[in-house]
Amino acid sequence: VPDELLLGLKFIFGPCAVPALDLVDQRSVTRVRSPSGRTLYQVLGSSGKLYTCYSSCHFCTCPAFGFSVLQKNESLLCKHILAVYLSQAMGACQELSVSEEQLTNILLAEEEDEG
Repeated sequence: VPDELLLGLKFIFGPCAVPALDLVDQRSVTRVRSPSGRTLYQVLGSSGKLYTCYSSCHFCTCPAFGFSVLQKNESLLCKHILAVYLSQAMGACQELSVSEEQLTNILLAEEEDEG
């Protein structure tokens, strides 16, 4: 990434820009698709935990999103969502096709983690 573009990303997105680019470089973003066309993204975070992101509604299951974005309103997004957007723009997403049942299980596992 050219220095000018990196500076622009840091100016707009703040401290999550560089970690998000690291996630893209590590190919940590996977687009998960079902036969019906439903799509979500899974991002393997730097801690080794897998987070589910929904670019269609701008949401991530990570604690930073819940705290900095939703509670404190200090940031527009977390590094995982920015990594999703950057990987889409750069064509750097891993692809995973799953059945409807598998996608449902992914969504239910996230709900159990939050509950």
